[in-house]
Amino acid sequence: MTPKKLLVIIPDGVGLRNFVYTNFPEEVKTAGWELVYWNATGFKLDELGYKEISLKPKPRAWTDLLKRAKINVELEYFEKKFNEPVYKKYKFSSSQNGLKNILKGLMVSFLTKKYEGEKGLSKLRTLIQKSERKSEYYKHCTEVLSQEKPDAIFCTNQRPVNAISPILAAQDLGIPTSCFIFSWDNLPKATKVIDTDYYLVWSEHMKDELQRYYPHINSEQIKITGTPQFEIHYNNSVVLPRDMFFSKYNLDPTREYLCFSGDDITTSPHDEYFLRDVAREVSQLNEKGENIGIIFRRCPVDFSGRYDKVLKEFSEIIIPIDPDWTGNGDSWNQAMPKKVDMALQTNIAEHCFMVINVASSMIFDFATKGKPCAYLNYLLELKDQKKDIREIYSYIHFKTIPENAVFWINNKEDIGDIILRALKNTNKERLDMAMSWFQQINCCATEASKNIVHQLAKIN
Repeated sequence: MTPKKLLVIIPDGVGLRNFVYTNFPEEVKTAGWELVYWNATGFKLDELGYKEISLKPKPRAWTDLLKRAKINVELEYFEKKFNEPVYKKYKFSSSQNGLKNILKGLMVSFLTKKYEGEKGLSKLRTLIQKSERKSEYYKHCTEVLSQEKPDAIFCTNQRPVNAISPILAAQDLGIPTSCFIFSWDNLPKATKVIDTDYYLVWSEHMKDELQRYYPHINSEQIKITGTPQFEIHYNNSVVLPRDMFFSKYNLDPTREYLCFSGDDITTSPHDEYFLRDVAREVSQLNEKGENIGIIFRRCPVDFSGRYDKVLKEFSEIIIPIDPDWTGNGDSWNQAMPKKVDMALQTNIAEHCFMVINVASSMIFDFATKGKPCAYLNYLLELKDQKKDIREIYSYIHFKTIPENAVFWINNKEDIGDIILRALKNTNKERLDMAMSWFQQINCCATEASKNIVHQLAKIN
C-alpha cells in the first residue's frame, strides 16, 4: 500500500527551525507518511536525508501591495473594533528611499483608504487571491502539485506572501491545506496572510485569538497542538556538561554567568546601551566580592556592529556567543538557522542562572530550565531616543503576563539587586508564575510535533 504523502512548505528559516530541526520529521515517519519538503530556502535539505522540491517563489508585485494594504486595514479595523489604540503601533512605515518605494507607499495608502472596514478586508482577500492566480508562479505550483499528487499540504507559517500561490493551487486542486501560527505575538499584528482550510495553534488562548481577529474561521478549522520550538529544551542528550561547555566557549569555570539576549534593531534600537548598563552593574558587584560574567547572545538577524564598543570595554566580563545562523540579511526572512543553534541555545539556558532582555520570548526558553527572566523596562538617558521600549509591554500579547512572572528592571539602579536576587534566591514563586504563563501560551511543550502530525492525519 502506497503511503500518504505530506508536502510541507518551508518558506523561510522559521520553518526550518520548527519543522526540520525538531522531532517533526521522525513523527511523520512514525505515522507512516511520506514527507516531502517544498523548500524556498537556500538550505539543501536533501543533504540532511530529506526529500525536497525546490520552491522558487515569484509572487506578483501587485499581490505584495495588496498584502501590505490588508495588514494596515486590519490593524485600523482592530483598533476601532476593540477600542484599543495600541494596534496602530504595529504599523510599519513605508520606505521613502527612492521614487519606486515612494510610489509603492502611496499606492498602499490609497488601497488602505479604499478598502477600509470589514467589507473592505473581505474584498482585499479576494483581490489577493485573484492577483496570484494570474501569476506564472501559481501556474508552476499547480504543475508541481499535479505531478506530486500529495494527500495534504502544510505551510509552516501564516505570513509569507510567497506561500499564497502554493496554497491556492492546492485548494484549486482539492488538496486539503493547513498552516501553523508560528509565534505568540503574530495574530494581534495582523500577520495572517494565507487562508487555509485548517490552522494549527499553540493553545486554547491562541485559538481564541484567531477567532477574535478572524471570526469567519470556524472553531472546527482550528487545531490545538503546541509549538515544536521548545522541544529541544527537554532533550537532555544535547546538553553539554558544565566543564565541556565552559571549555568550548572559553568561560571562566569559577564564575556564574547570566545571559543577555539581544533584540533586533526595530524592537530595541538602543539595545547596546542596555547591555552597557548591565555590564557596569556586574562590574560593581564583582568589585564587592561577587564573581559574575555575562554571556551575550545577539539577535540572530542583527549583524550590525552596534555592540562592538561595549563588548570591547567590558571584554573581561562579557563573552559573546553568537547564534549559529547563516546569511547577512537584517530580517527574519533572510537569515537562516542551523540545527546546531538549537542545541547552543538550550545549553546557554542550561548553564546561565538568568536571562535579561527587552520583552523577548527567551523568558519561555529559560523557564523550561527553571531559570528566571528580567525584563528591561526603563528609559535610557539618551539625547536621540528613537524608541521608548517600555511601550512594548503594552502590546496585546503581553496583556496575559502575570506581573510577578518576571523581574521588572524599572530603573538601571535596580539591575544589581535583581541580579543578586536571581542568583541567590530560589525564585520558586516567580518561576511557577512564568511556567503557568508559558503553559497558557503554549499548551504542549514536549508533545507538539506528535500532536501536529496527529492533527494533520485527521485533517486528511
